[in-house]
Formats: sequence, C-alpha cells, structure tokens
Amino acid sequence: MTSIDKRDAGLDAIVAADAVCEQVATGFRFTEGPLWHAAGRFLLFSDMPGDHLRRWSAADGVSTFRQPCHKSNGLTWDRQGRLLVCEHSTSRVTRTEADGTSTVLTSHWQGAELNSPNDIVCKSDGAIYFSDPTYGRMDVFGLKREVVLGFRGVYRIGTDGALALLADDFGQPNGLCFSLDEKRLFVNDTQHGHIRVFDVRADGSLSGGAVWAEVKGEGKGAPDGMKIDSGGAVFCCGPGGVHVFAPDATPLGVIRTPETAANFCWGDDDLKSLYVTASTSLYRVRAIRPGRLSY
Repeated sequence: MTSIDKRDAGLDAIVAADAVCEQVATGFRFTEGPLWHAAGRFLLFSDMPGDHLRRWSAADGVSTFRQPCHKSNGLTWDRQGRLLVCEHSTSRVTRTEADGTSTVLTSHWQGAELNSPNDIVCKSDGAIYFSDPTYGRMDVFGLKREVVLGFRGVYRIGTDGALALLADDFGQPNGLCFSLDEKRLFVNDTQHGHIRVFDVRADGSLSGGAVWAEVKGEGKGAPDGMKIDSGGAVFCCGPGGVHVFAPDATPLGVIRTPETAANFCWGDDDLKSLYVTASTSLYRVRAIRPGRLSY
C-alpha cells in the first residue's frame, strides 16, 4: 500500500513517495505505546483493552511481555535503560527494575489520584515528563471511574522523585517530545487538535505554551503519539495517519495508515523503520532519514 500524502517538498528527504505501509502483526483490540529495544532488537507495545503488554521481533514474532499490565499506554526508557510505564487502570507511572519488579514513581497530585498517565518522555538529565488526560478512566481503554482532579495536566518527576505540575490548561494532553536541544517541549492536545510548544527553563519548568501547529487532514484520528526524528522534524499521529512537520512547523505531509494511528516509534538497526500502532495492528514504514531511540 502506497502511503504518502506529500504537502511540501521537504518530505522527500524524510520518506520516499513510494514508501509502503506494511502490516507486521494484527489481531489485537487496540494497540498503543510502541517502544524499540535496540540491543535486543525487539519492540514492546500495549494492547490496552486486552490488558496485555506484548513483545514483537522479526525473529520470534509476537509474544507476551506482561499480562496483566494495568492497561499500560505510553512506554519509554529512562537513562539507565529501565522501562517507564504509564498505567491507565491504576493512574500510576511505574519503573520496571532489572529484576522485573515495578516501582511506583507517582500516582497522586496533592493527595488526589492522577487522571490516567498517558505518554511519557525522559530528559537527558533523568527528569521524567508525562501527560495526564482522562482516557484511562473510560471503559475499554482503562478502568471506568470518576475523575478526581479538576484539570488535565502535564507533569515532571524530578531526579529527586518530586512531582511538579507544569501546565494545567489542556483539553486532553497526550503525546509529547523534546526538541533536539531539549530547550523546547512539544505537547499535543487531542481535544483541540493541535500541538503546543513550551520553553524549558533551566530548572525543568515550562513557560509559553502557544499553539505551534494544527493537525488537520482527511481520515480518522486526532493528535496522539508524537516524537522527533534525527533531523528535528516533528511526527504526530492525526487524521489519516502520522503527520510530519518541519522544525518551523511547516506541514510536510502524512504517512497514511490503513487503520487509525495511535502511536509510533523508530526501530531496526538503522532506526529507519517507523513502527506504528494502529487500532488492531502493528505497521512498519521504511524512512530515508533515521529517527531516534525513545527516552
């Protein structure tokens, strides 16, 4: 399936016009949170309604990594190579230790349970940033229960373990990623259909927050998973597939997917394979320019 909708010539340096969207695995209920393990050459991804964290590799196919998994969503590595997990049904952020046990990093803000941590990134200094919409308090994608907090925010867990609220004026904050120099943090808002950008202060707090780009197009989907490639282009799930923006916010095009794209990561030895979790399936699209490992 040819899958590229080019909106600007700048896309030609990133992905070929005849790139193919290949189905790697299917038969799931709703896939999310893909994360590539470079040394092990495998991919982790969640099937949230099935409460199943799965593992895929070219050598072994699909297997179970963890079940139950508390309907985990966003995954990333910390700077020591440990797995960080956003858990929808428990409203926790956890870290998987070397022995396989889980350490709870945070679950409450000022005594009230978080909404449902959704997506997560780790800065080079070890600080962890995550979004906290309410999707994990719904049926299917989480555990249905009342919302406790009166806002949907973005947080930082410092290297000392302290939790700080960075922004609380989102409809539904979702995907987030740093610029290459980590001086800016991009956060998308699923409810409002756009990407915002914040300046990152020396102490890790944020300022600004203006709308950086609108995520528009034909097809199903809304801003969800988001990452930056090795050249500074911002990739964001949206209507029809994965949208690509130049560093100056110029819309370059859309990598179209047969099903609604929720998240993605780069993988394979050259980091030129874009692995996309889309509804019932896992897809792969080869790129020209490499991406980056997820932290």
